[in-house]
Amino acid sequence: MDTATMLKTEKQAITIGISVFTFAFAIPLGLSFAFTSFVSMDKTLAAALPLIAISQSFTVFISISVLLTELKILNTNVGRLALSSAMFTDVVSVPMVTLIFAVMQVKTSHKNMVTLLWILLSIGALLVVIFYVMRPTMIWYVGRLNGKPIDEFCIVCIILCVLFTAFCSEFIGQHYSMGPIFLGLAVPEGPPLGSTLISKMETLSVGFLYPLYLAVSGLQTDIFKINFQATWIITVIVVVAFVAKIIAVILPGYYYKVPMKDCVVIGLVLNGRGIAELSMYNLMKSGQLLTGQVFSFLVLTLILINGIISPLVKLTYNSSAEYRSGKRISIQHTKQDSELRIMVCFNKDENIPTMFNIVEASCASTESNVEVIAVHFVELLRRSRPLLLAHQPYDTLPVTICDSTQLDNALKQYTQLNEGCAHVQSFTSISDFDTIHEDVCRISLDRRANILIMPFHKRWEIDGTVEVENRGIQKINIKVLERAPCSVGILIDRAILSGSPSLLIGKSAYYVGVLFIGGADDAEALAYASRMARHECVNVSVIRFLVFGEANSKDRKYETDLVDEYRNYNNRNSRFKITEEVVKDGIEFASIIRRMVDCFDLVMVGKSHPQSILLHGHDQWSECPELGVIGDMLASQGFVTKASVLVVQQQRIGGRFINHNVIPSPRDHPVGNVTMDESPGHSCSISVVKSDI
Repeated sequence: MDTATMLKTEKQAITIGISVFTFAFAIPLGLSFAFTSFVSMDKTLAAALPLIAISQSFTVFISISVLLTELKILNTNVGRLALSSAMFTDVVSVPMVTLIFAVMQVKTSHKNMVTLLWILLSIGALLVVIFYVMRPTMIWYVGRLNGKPIDEFCIVCIILCVLFTAFCSEFIGQHYSMGPIFLGLAVPEGPPLGSTLISKMETLSVGFLYPLYLAVSGLQTDIFKINFQATWIITVIVVVAFVAKIIAVILPGYYYKVPMKDCVVIGLVLNGRGIAELSMYNLMKSGQLLTGQVFSFLVLTLILINGIISPLVKLTYNSSAEYRSGKRISIQHTKQDSELRIMVCFNKDENIPTMFNIVEASCASTESNVEVIAVHFVELLRRSRPLLLAHQPYDTLPVTICDSTQLDNALKQYTQLNEGCAHVQSFTSISDFDTIHEDVCRISLDRRANILIMPFHKRWEIDGTVEVENRGIQKINIKVLERAPCSVGILIDRAILSGSPSLLIGKSAYYVGVLFIGGADDAEALAYASRMARHECVNVSVIRFLVFGEANSKDRKYETDLVDEYRNYNNRNSRFKITEEVVKDGIEFASIIRRMVDCFDLVMVGKSHPQSILLHGHDQWSECPELGVIGDMLASQGFVTKASVLVVQQQRIGGRFINHNVIPSPRDHPVGNVTMDESPGHSCSISVVKSDI
């Protein structure tokens, strides 16, 4: 955990954290005092009831983090706010727990206030040693390594420090875990020390000791010892604390204009329980503060609450709804001279040259600026939660992506080459690949990207062989295609085979081919290519495939009007050409593509197409369904070519094709309205209605 991040929690999370702790602490505790005063019960239960009420007020960061990870909403707005609120609640509750233990020790040993003062001073002295002696020593030692791996001597010394702080905690009357917890906060997070400790200790602790601890706790739980009187009293306190946390989120959430549904979901999540609560119950039981029946019932409530929370959150919260945009921001539906926002994502340096060739080909100019949002994927391994850096508001993140010199150079070259008409922003997403698509969609929505370009999960070697680089990238691409608030492109990078020229370095010609069959996605690829044609080094060839015998079809007329608009706009541009190929079937269609594809450095094609005879035979199997039928064919190992491929999906609104759209003309006024039918059993058609202008 990054201690600096804990102190930089945003006001919204701080307010929710304070509200949750206050409500969940005061209301159940007051109710417990009312029960002990007005309801007859066993003396042991009466003595334990205030402690049970206090235990319900804690919202432990690690428990919430694990729950959010399992629900796969850790990187959503709700997940981030819940995690930040839990973090601040921990900041408040940890000193509270420490004070309670000190008071309990004084009370059980019948000592005076001088003893309590000595305990508190001892705790302060231990914290000073941890944060002002041990932490600086660790930082100094890591600095001496000069980038070398952490050696065993350092690991052994830290383990000895763990034992030392645990002994000191017991010696001053606290639980032995207090010292190691604060020592964990003091250890510098991330590589090289933090990540090395995790890799060394995780297998033993998480793989062996953790399940063993759960098993022992389960064996100590005897539900047959629970009696009715203890059941209804504790149930009331637990339910009241549960509801109090939800209300405590709703009140500040209303002030900060957080949607009510999100407030309820955050409240449910903050009621999550885990290993920390179980350890607390075990500690109370070993200290004879809880009887066996009360302990068993509390463990049962822990299981039931977690069992209720998960289905309720899944039922009430859909994270993809956060990224649905009601505004048309695809390239086709924006003016040709408006600012173009391109978001490029990558996880390896090999994709950078081709990515930035596409960015440079987008033609930044004083009349039409280009904004580039670069996102670097860093897969978080051997962890249950992402690094906290990735959970902060994106405006607070530093503009450094990684240690990639190649990327830094590409960003500098692009900025210098297009000074005054291009802007660059960069982010790092450090997260598990199961949830990293949430970061991608959020950044694209916040930065109002028109198109985001994703890397492909396969890599071509210089000898032509193909390797699966990371299957996680394929899963990310599928989820991004489903949820992205803008158009999406998947880049199949074969530049290593062709030695494609770099538009950032020289003025070499760059050839782009567009395969146009029909449909919204092909229209988006055509619109993007039309913009590229304005670049002095980019030559665009649009190959429109027409099915023999369908000259009078309604769909063809609509698409002809659309293509003619771009032809007319580029009629004075010799670098933009449109050719038509009349084909009879899928075999002839594939042979034409094979014959001409190597003439280009980049081939653009839409992901989805209307039902057509051209696709028959190619849609029987699909190795990469995220590419569509044609994209999958172009990316297959059996399709020998040196050209890179950009598979384009136009922005969906509400998960569907955009309906009743206005296509901005290549000039400054709309050309007409576009309607698309995606209902089952219908082909996707584009209808262009000419305007009066």
